[in-house]
Amino acid sequence: MQNTSPILNDINEYLVFVSQVKNLSENTTKSYERDLKKLYLFLEKLNVTNYSDIKEEICSAWIGDLYSQNNKPKSIQRHLSSAKGFFRFLKKNNLISSSPFELVTAPKSSNTLPDVLSPEDVEQLLNFKPSNTIEIRDMAIVELMYSSGLRVSETVNINISDFEENMSFLRVIGKGSKTRLVPMGRFAINAINNWLNEREKISNNTDALFLNSKGSRLSVRSIQLRLKKMAIKQGLPPVHPHMLRHSFATHMLESSGDLRTIQELLGHSSLSTTQIYTKLDYQHLAKIYDKSHPRAKK
Repeated sequence: MQNTSPILNDINEYLVFVSQVKNLSENTTKSYERDLKKLYLFLEKLNVTNYSDIKEEICSAWIGDLYSQNNKPKSIQRHLSSAKGFFRFLKKNNLISSSPFELVTAPKSSNTLPDVLSPEDVEQLLNFKPSNTIEIRDMAIVELMYSSGLRVSETVNINISDFEENMSFLRVIGKGSKTRLVPMGRFAINAINNWLNEREKISNNTDALFLNSKGSRLSVRSIQLRLKKMAIKQGLPPVHPHMLRHSFATHMLESSGDLRTIQELLGHSSLSTTQIYTKLDYQHLAKIYDKSHPRAKK
């Protein structure tokens, strides 16, 4: 953002704060920047240049403006969270006495649950014999993401040096640069070993685990496109990377019921974030009940 006004200057200071002091990820910082830039442009349209002129009515009007632009409730909630965080920062630094966003609420999102693959879907996705270097790499990526519940951003940043104890564990840097150790299953270990043998044909000059054909670290977008292509080729609807993480958590919960362990494996700071998978598990139990109980509704 260009430093052309006091509000923009403060927004830039806040972005430095969340990035360097709170140590939030680059993606999260950019998300805050986009949201706050929208707020600034809305204020500019109203010729509001002083914090003292930003009243609760204006804040609510901004939420309404976002809604009129067909933003989904979850997106509006994120915008509001960004604004509230910024104004808390202003108050903490004595730039304002109170936040006009304090009592502003966003529309409630529908309680949609994440899309997951069934164990049979995962089996179908991975039921092929890789025929070239790229397919061997893709197999390793999918096996690892499903085996350990990794985010796609975590996957692209894995280095060969992150493996520990003969590849039984992987050191992962998650959101907020928090490090966690995750175990790996034998299918993932075998797939990664196969990829490491192929990887030598591309490059030995980098520690990055997953490379493109030019020897550079693979991008998030590349994994998204490759996974979609793999799923369609295997006769499935398009699959996005986060579905593998959701599937990992759901299948683990169905088997173990141990929510705390799943929280640790996923790297969630709050158990409430992990609890969405209990709803998925209840759906699974309900389906079994409907199929199995002689007096269940058909």
